[in-house]
Amino acid sequence: MAAIKMKTTVKLRADSASPSHSRSDISIRDLSFVIDEPVERGGTNAGPTPTDTALAALIGCTNVIGHKCAEHLGVDIGHLHISAVCDFDRRGVTLSEEIDVPFERIQLTVRADGSATADELRRVAAEVSKFCPLSKLFRQAGTIIEELWEPKAA
Repeated sequence: MAAIKMKTTVKLRADSASPSHSRSDISIRDLSFVIDEPVERGGTNAGPTPTDTALAALIGCTNVIGHKCAEHLGVDIGHLHISAVCDFDRRGVTLSEEIDVPFERIQLTVRADGSATADELRRVAAEVSKFCPLSKLFRQAGTIIEELWEPKAA
């Protein structure tokens, strides 16, 4: 019997209708959501901004890949609470000047409520940095990502 070969490349698809200069109604698979600007920037605040969405995607990817890596390593991370703080250079989005690295630095704090030790979490974090596509995207664009993985309080 022949082994089934997994596709190594797939197409990701998204579509949108943009009813205003700031709002995009996004459709992906059977899901829909809004990306918008806050009222003070001419939007309706119906959803996160594009840059907020990018930061949120990093959190979501860290969660998914973190669990995959932990399972592969046999580490119990339980559930994760992830927070991100980003130093964002707004000169590009305000059209003041072209900026090579708008997301200058992201501090990710990952708190695991499983039984993993600090050393086990360091091993998981090292694997996540190798495999998380959003982490790679940011890092290869020049963003400094500082990650702190913490076990639950004793």
